[in-house]
Order: sequence, then C-alpha cells, then structure tokens
Amino acid sequence: MWIFKKAGERNYRNEKTQFWQQDNHPVEITTREMFEQRLNYIHNNPVRAGLVFYPEGYRYSSAIDYAPECKQTGLLDITFI
Repeated sequence: MWIFKKAGERNYRNEKTQFWQQDNHPVEITTREMFEQRLNYIHNNPVRAGLVFYPEGYRYSSAIDYAPECKQTGLLDITFI
C-alpha cells in the first residue's frame, strides 16, 4: 500500500492513493502499417506476460481471427477493418 500512497501523493488529482496510471497519449492510426503494428503489439501482450506461448492461444484475444492458418474464431465477434 505504501507504493500506492506515494504515487497518490505525487498526483494532485488524488486524495490518498493511486492504483491506475492516469496518463493517456492517444495516437491516430493513419496507415495500414500502423494498424498492424498496434494490433500485433496487443495480440502479443499475453505472450510477453507468459500466459500463453502463441497469441492465438489467449482465450480473449482476436489473434486467432487474424491468423490465416487457423480455421477457428475467437470468443468475441470482431469487425475486420
């Protein structure tokens, strides 16, 4: 808890503690290359976290929908851009 208290003290918008980061730096995706880079980054987060060996293995990911060699779809319906 002391870490959350220290973080909260450094941010004037908090009364006591801070758990979530409050920074947000949106970037407009203007090219197909940027879109694919961001999508791959998101799909690989569970792999980097050590939850799965391949992006398609994460149950709540759309990676399986984008994998051309997979004939399956994910749990959630997606709209391809």
